Amino acid sequence: MVNPIFYVIAIMGCSDSGQACQQQRVEPVHYVTPAACQAAMPAALARNSDLDYPMIQAACRASGPTLARRASGAAEQG
Repeated sequence: MVNPIFYVIAIMGCSDSGQACQQQRVEPVHYVTPAACQAAMPAALARNSDLDYPMIQAACRASGPTLARRASGAAEQG
């Protein structure tokens, strides 16, 4: 059985130049496709405009149980 992969929107706070971004939040909604995630980014940025950074950015990231297992397995082998 294949575990589903879904996409989440990560909200990042950045410096004035858009560099040195750090993830601040992850939206609670899961998206089935990257396109659906990207379409939701403008609204997610509007909801998170309260962050105390000169710039905020959003990025869609793949997530899910399969990715979590791969990441922890790689760390154990390294």
